[in-house]
Amino acid sequence: MKKIMAVLFFLFFAVPPADASDSMHARFGDEALEVQMAADDSVDADFEDDFEDEKEAIEVFDPIEPVNRAVFRFNDKFYFYLLKPVAKAYRGVPEPVRVSVANFFSNLFTPTRFVNSLLQLKIRDAGNELTRFLVNTTVGCAGFFDPAGRHARWTKKEEDFGQTLGRYGAGGGVYLVLPFLGPSNVRDGIGLLADGALNPIYYLGISDGAKVGLRAYYSVNAVSLDKDTYESIKKESLDPYLFIRNAYSQRRAGLIKK
Repeated sequence: MKKIMAVLFFLFFAVPPADASDSMHARFGDEALEVQMAADDSVDADFEDDFEDEKEAIEVFDPIEPVNRAVFRFNDKFYFYLLKPVAKAYRGVPEPVRVSVANFFSNLFTPTRFVNSLLQLKIRDAGNELTRFLVNTTVGCAGFFDPAGRHARWTKKEEDFGQTLGRYGAGGGVYLVLPFLGPSNVRDGIGLLADGALNPIYYLGISDGAKVGLRAYYSVNAVSLDKDTYESIKKESLDPYLFIRNAYSQRRAGLIKK
């Protein structure tokens, strides 16, 4: 049990979370955002490519569904009773400030995207990430602004080690719902651990408590920018667990194919 808790603790503060520009908490909410966008008739072509047809049946290996559903319920309660109320209170901070914080974290986690682009031999994407980092860190005032994306159109490339493994043929394996982090699978869980080694926060000379505090602040800021996406999914879906599970699997398959 101590080893399991140690791994979860490492994941919580060391793994680079999904960018706050996606406006949902880590792997619990960023997938939900794109699920909802996929279900929207006005969704843009990029997200349609990720999901293709949201009604398409997907085979997901979920032999521990009862356990996953229990963790899903835990995450649900954590979101509604703690994370979302704190995020709503934090919305008192002007939105431009919160967006700048999101930009800062996105820039901070560039090493994950850069290294995984190189591992997949996507040299142009790696160069794009390096250029974005240099421009945003300098002209963008340590990453609080995104001139590379806003003015130069150097858009961010979403890459992680789970995608890298999938790119070289690794299957997802057993579907997992991780405490606090949400939908995943064995392959992507291994990827989370590998990506954690690239997280700059992990190497700061600060206490573990301070690292957890930074991660918590990131999460609150991200959810404060969200437009109640998860709430919409719960309202519109007969079974949010299945909806998010299938959408997560579709999206990951789409990202790996890109």
